[in-house]
Amino acid sequence: MVRTAPTRGGMSTVWMRRAPAVDHRNRDGREMLENLLAASHLMPLELLPVRVNEHAASAGMSEVLIHVADLRRSRLLPLTGGGEGTARPAEGGEAGPAIEGTLPGRAYRDSRILADGSARAGEYRWWVPLLDGTERLGVLRVTTVTDDARTLRDMTALASLISLILVSKSGHSDFHARLTRLEPMNIATEMQWRLMPPRAYADGRVVIAAAMEPAYRVSGDAYDYATAGSTVHLSIFDAMGHDTAAGLTANLAVSACRSARHREAGLVEITERIEEALIEQYGHTRYATGILAHLDTRTGVFTWVNRGHHLPVLIRRGRWAGRLRCRPAHPMGTGLGLRITPCREQLEPGDRVVLYTDGITEARGRDGSEFGLERFIDFLIRHHADGLPVPETLRRLVQALLEYHDGPLRDDATVLFCEWVGSDPGTTATAAALTGLTPP
Repeated sequence: MVRTAPTRGGMSTVWMRRAPAVDHRNRDGREMLENLLAASHLMPLELLPVRVNEHAASAGMSEVLIHVADLRRSRLLPLTGGGEGTARPAEGGEAGPAIEGTLPGRAYRDSRILADGSARAGEYRWWVPLLDGTERLGVLRVTTVTDDARTLRDMTALASLISLILVSKSGHSDFHARLTRLEPMNIATEMQWRLMPPRAYADGRVVIAAAMEPAYRVSGDAYDYATAGSTVHLSIFDAMGHDTAAGLTANLAVSACRSARHREAGLVEITERIEEALIEQYGHTRYATGILAHLDTRTGVFTWVNRGHHLPVLIRRGRWAGRLRCRPAHPMGTGLGLRITPCREQLEPGDRVVLYTDGITEARGRDGSEFGLERFIDFLIRHHADGLPVPETLRRLVQALLEYHDGPLRDDATVLFCEWVGSDPGTTATAAALTGLTPP
């Protein structure tokens, strides 16, 4: 029998009883990982389910089923092998279990291994999260012949390797793109999802998470983040319009931002280079608002530039501490020549800075009332108090927005969240707790 007990940070420990007295001395988790890794170099993604099951058998796993989350993070879709190296979504009926209200969904949301009692006699079944760092990709359903600590280690290691393979191959796999989409996607959205970094990142110094909706119809919103030594860069953009041209504008803004960053430009110069690129391409007919920021993780100094955008929000000690005031300059691409003023705020460990676009606060309910800034921040604070992982809080925020709006949003809604944890990248227990991971 397997039980889970809560520990600090809302995580859990898995307790397993010993397996029946059967000789499994020949199972070899290392052989499984080495052989699968060697096979992965010349393997299309469609063959992954077949190869995983071939090599997992050597570690005492009689069946491994891979499920990946859809783009909106609402369902877990089976990645199934089809004989001659093909793979396809599940045929007929439901496209995999829902993330809300199911056992595999709970393993995905909480990023922890859960036991499933549906296995046959003499076998054990588990749901194992697939993680790329702190980005949740999906889950494995693993059937094993034992339930000891070695089994747990082997399943965890296998999930890590499968996650790396998925990430390395999904970017050039049309099969993966088709599988993870439950609706058609417009052209601007095709550009945006390819452009932006993963929706979650963490190390011992910082936790970053993002969400964007409508997942299949976004146009002018974009976010970005990156690390360079002790500096964390954050940016959010809202390009003019709700068409493909808005997507092109946002892509150009992000690319110009990265180009200037890679030359070690400061924040003011980065925004100037973005403006130059937009004016060169569009004259003065297209523009983007934005917040661009640097966090010095050694000191907690948060520096940002406001280019006509909504002010960042600060959450401190579990309370809304207000907006971070900064004199706005003109939107990038308008060429109005207003002074660009860098602003600074001294953060405390545990402070959370939230960047967002107007689609978050201006989503309207049936009665015409806006979702509003107060409701938005209260949602983040309440779910933090409940001990939910940060990525799960933002996933639920998107669901709450859709429910409040009673359908697809009419405007892009993007949120970029950053918590300063501290100065030491090697002390990861707090970041692990915030993202729902078991600390090493």
